[in-house]
Amino acid sequence: MSTLAVAMCIPAIADVTSGNADWRVFAGSAMLTLFIGVMLMLTTRSTIRHISLHQAFVLTTLCWVITPTFAALPFSFSDLGLGYTDAFFEAMSGVTTTGATVITGLDSAPPGILLWRAILQWLGGIGIIAMAIAVLPMLRVGGMQLFHMESSDTSEKVLPRTAQITAWIAVIYLALTLLCALAYWLAGMNGFDAWTHAMTTIATGGFSTHDGSIGYFASPTIDAIATTFMLAGALPFVLYLRFIRGQRRALFSDSQVKLFALLVLVAVGATSLFLITTLDMGPIFAVRYAAFNVVSMMTGTGYATADFSQWGSFAIVLLFFVMFTGGCAGSTTCGLKVFRLQVLAGTAITQIRQLTQPHGVFITYYNGKPVPKSAIDSVMSFFFLYVACFTILAVALGLTGLDFLTAASGAASAIANVGPGLGPIIGPAGTFAPLSDAAKWILAAGMLLGRLELLTVLVLLAPAFWRR
Repeated sequence: MSTLAVAMCIPAIADVTSGNADWRVFAGSAMLTLFIGVMLMLTTRSTIRHISLHQAFVLTTLCWVITPTFAALPFSFSDLGLGYTDAFFEAMSGVTTTGATVITGLDSAPPGILLWRAILQWLGGIGIIAMAIAVLPMLRVGGMQLFHMESSDTSEKVLPRTAQITAWIAVIYLALTLLCALAYWLAGMNGFDAWTHAMTTIATGGFSTHDGSIGYFASPTIDAIATTFMLAGALPFVLYLRFIRGQRRALFSDSQVKLFALLVLVAVGATSLFLITTLDMGPIFAVRYAAFNVVSMMTGTGYATADFSQWGSFAIVLLFFVMFTGGCAGSTTCGLKVFRLQVLAGTAITQIRQLTQPHGVFITYYNGKPVPKSAIDSVMSFFFLYVACFTILAVALGLTGLDFLTAASGAASAIANVGPGLGPIIGPAGTFAPLSDAAKWILAAGMLLGRLELLTVLVLLAPAFWRR
């Protein structure tokens, strides 16, 4: 919370510089957040010596609930006229790097608010990387224990402690942000747009400073830069560290990176071909729009350069399913993650081979190593819960009065932390503002579930968890 309070001072300075009165909102929110954060730190400092596994589950979820609770204050008290429901929705969307928004008129919004949205996504991006490296493998959520073994190997060969690995990755994260901002600026964006878009691109968040998103700039160069850095944000940041430390083949030999690249190429190729043959779009334009929007949806960034809900049924179905894919483990993306698809596919193949050769011994491998049965069970239970949670969210949204396409795509965009859904209401040309308060709270819960890999939150609902 203290970090959040300090971060609020940055948009306050931006508003002071531009002469906007909203700086008082950020200053007041920062003081309140800092006061409560310091009080909590002082009252618990002497009592917590060791964090148990149960406490780790509780603290992880609480951090991702309390942060948007206080991050919503500037939205709620600003001149935007947002109620607390809308403000919390916007803050949760930012912190979870979802990118869904209820704010209209971004082109004329105060610079402090625009910068605050970008900061939330940037902090959320580095937060989820740190959690994927240090917390989720320990909690053994959704097969992430596979990366507990990897991080142990890495820590022995590259750096001695997880804290040092996280610090180095934070430096890489900042360096990529600066490089992206420089590229945007050289491509024609002004300094403010370049910096804010760089933060939300690397975080694969998708908040923009314009209602037209990246499409506002109508620049093929900017589209290419955004696509490149969205892909960079979707790759494992631990592999960047290993690459820098001399393991040059680490990034290109990883099996989930290879599969992710293959899925991107197939999806972009299929969409491009569809645009060329069905909409009579020129090949260059087809590849440009297909590559940008497919990568945006697959990585969960949520930028848009076109209203792809108007492209036809094939494109809609394809983009709906790539929403769930996500990127690689240890990246800023969400969704199912590529490594889980690999484990699921490998397990299915193993089962089929076992049926055809009952006396044979077949083992599921990931990255050349046998996958423990506990990890396979964890991945399969995660997949089942993912489908179940998506279904429950979609049904709940339907009960609020939304049509099937809006409810289904809204549930998908929330649990996969994508941002825009499909259809005229919440599609790339719309916002989530017309939805009811009930629908917004449901979607906010879906964002939290998706960002924290489901089980981190769902385990708190089990009565057995709270028994000594």
